Amino acid sequence: MLILKGGRVLDPASGFDGKADVFIGDGKILQIGGTRELSGTDEVLNVEGFAVAPGLVDTHVHFRDPGFTYKEDIYTGASAAAAGGFTSVVCMANTSPAADNPETLQYIAEKAAKAKIHVYQAAAVTKGLKGRELTDFAALRKAGAAGFTDDGIPICDAALLEEAMMEAARLGVPVSLHEEDPSMIARPGVNRGRVSALLDYGGAPAESEYTLAERDCGIALRTRAEVVIQHISAARTVDVVRDYWHRGAKVHGEVTPQHFSLTEEIVLQKGSLARVNPPIRTQEDRLALIEGLRDGTLDIIATDHAPHSREEKARDIKDAPSGMIGLETSLALGITNLVLPGHLTLLELLEKMTVNPARLYRLPAGTLSQGAPADVTVFDPDEEWTVEDRFYSKSNNSPFIGQRLTGKVKYTVCGGRVVYEG
Repeated sequence: MLILKGGRVLDPASGFDGKADVFIGDGKILQIGGTRELSGTDEVLNVEGFAVAPGLVDTHVHFRDPGFTYKEDIYTGASAAAAGGFTSVVCMANTSPAADNPETLQYIAEKAAKAKIHVYQAAAVTKGLKGRELTDFAALRKAGAAGFTDDGIPICDAALLEEAMMEAARLGVPVSLHEEDPSMIARPGVNRGRVSALLDYGGAPAESEYTLAERDCGIALRTRAEVVIQHISAARTVDVVRDYWHRGAKVHGEVTPQHFSLTEEIVLQKGSLARVNPPIRTQEDRLALIEGLRDGTLDIIATDHAPHSREEKARDIKDAPSGMIGLETSLALGITNLVLPGHLTLLELLEKMTVNPARLYRLPAGTLSQGAPADVTVFDPDEEWTVEDRFYSKSNNSPFIGQRLTGKVKYTVCGGRVVYEG
């Protein structure tokens, strides 16, 4: 038995927030609080002064496996996740070959079974991520797909997307959507505005996001599908999701730590490290994202962990790929930029990083209730630390290097085993 002794237990699924011991055995939560008779083989971790929460759940990561394993692979991605307090992740489908067939899903599942955390896989909505023909949803779901997405590429064909949503609704799985109309984008990765003008970059306007999101929320309302509007970056998109949520659409707003933490000015400081799709936008947009988190419009925080090699990110910003890593800084960014300023309570932050994504994707995760899987993160909510250019990920493409953050993961427990100790 493993006992986490003396910590502040926070379980958003039940609303519990109080000091209690956590008893773990046979990969399950045996008991929260109270006492049990101990044996000589039991392990006791003194976690007094630390927070004890469900293992974090990230439903939007790129582990680049198969096809781009020089950037990341399932095992290094899992190590980065564990270091960030995550015990369950859902990988996106833009691998090579794309996760649009049962064979690729089987390859991923076989590797994932050996990883230190739970690694799930989303399947592609369209064959080859080309936006022209739907994949076999039923076969992919049977092969283990946790959901469906062409993330990284918008689905421009509205009729095809409606057909996809109807099939996803029939199977009871979510569809996650990357909302950027390519016809409106001069060059992706940087917000069209003051900074893009200074750099003579072109940029991607907020309109490219919210117009496509409004179209797709309308389709979601008609089909009754569960739909995730991924990595929302624009104030108007928050309004769109809020409006359709009130109208009864099963639409979920996802936001990343980079979008609620930064403004477009970061591009002038960090260059290609701050290039990401959709781009970091204005202070007005950032504050609207925070308000969306406060009122529940944005109910999921995910990293969009997107590793790239040092060589790729060392290129000029116009030639570098978009994306940044995020698993190892996500919790601290939430505490630093949402909890400490008083926008969210710690329990509210954890709700968006545990039980909400777990419920949406039907994952056995996100709670510390008795009998639940023993997936736990233990962290010091008050410890300050500086992000160094040293990660468990293969890649280091983070614009947060050098920043001082608050909140440090101390232990990650997955399936009852300690898989990370910081």
